[in-house]
This record gives sequence, C-alpha cells and structure tokens, in this order.
Amino acid sequence: MSFKDFSKAFLDNLSLSAFHSPRGRINFNLHLDYAEPCQRLFNAIGIESYIPPHRHHQDPKEETLIAVKGLFALIIFDEAGNIIRISKFGTEKFLTHGVDNVGVELSPDAWHTVLALVEDSILLEVKSGPFISSAAKEIAPWAPAEDSSDAVNYFNNLKKSVTTK
Repeated sequence: MSFKDFSKAFLDNLSLSAFHSPRGRINFNLHLDYAEPCQRLFNAIGIESYIPPHRHHQDPKEETLIAVKGLFALIIFDEAGNIIRISKFGTEKFLTHGVDNVGVELSPDAWHTVLALVEDSILLEVKSGPFISSAAKEIAPWAPAEDSSDAVNYFNNLKKSVTTK
C-alpha cells in the first residue's frame, strides 16, 4: 500500500524552493510517470513569477487548479489578448475577504495565466494524462516571452488589472 503525507513542512519547503528558483516558481509532481492517466502536481508560485498567457489547445484536456496555500488570480483573455475575466481564488482563509472560490477549472481553449497574490502560494493542478510535453502549452502570440525585456512591464500591467477589478 502506498501513502503520502503533504505536511506543513513539505509545503513550506516547496515555497522556499520556489523563492530561490530563478523563475520564482517550482512544481512537485505527484504522478510518477508522464504516461499516467491523471497528472497531479503542486505548483508553488511567487508573487513576482510571470507565467506567460497560454492555453492547452494542442492537447485538449481540462485543467483544474485548487488553492492549497495562499491566494491567486486567474486571468482569462480573448483571442486578441484582451482581459475578459479575472477570477480570484484562494484557501478558506481568504473566502471571508471577497474571494468566492477555492479553485477553478479551465477548458483547453482558454487563454489564461495565473498570478500569486500573496507570498508562499501553492496550487494543486490536476489534468488528464498522459502528459505530452511537445503539445502541453501553446504560448499566446500576443504576450511577451518570460525572459523578454517586455515581460516585466506586461506582468506589472496584469497585476494592476487584478487590483483594480
């Protein structure tokens, strides 16, 4: 019989690893193999981590994101890159602060990004497998690449959009 604990110490260490990561985020796979029929992972995301808008259209599977720790904003875009929806979600701690959701589920054709709104935020991501890396993520053509000079300004504008909505 297999059994795994996900303790506070585990989550704290994952957050610390994300903090020290060059991209400000890190994932921890629960699935042992990319061929598994259910892909499950924790994703620790720092507040300064820019995840370029993307969709999962080439490998069309719904994606479920549940807040394990912290507070997030999901931003949905139209085909031209205009924001059409912002949905905040977080742990029970944030549900009394105007946040209505603990998670979200996305269709594969939704252009989206996720922002961590407080430090040490961690998601649980669940998606059908198998994971096909070459088709997993289609980066939005209108969004700056993560390592581009335009990324900082674009990311700051996304953060402003979340705070004004």
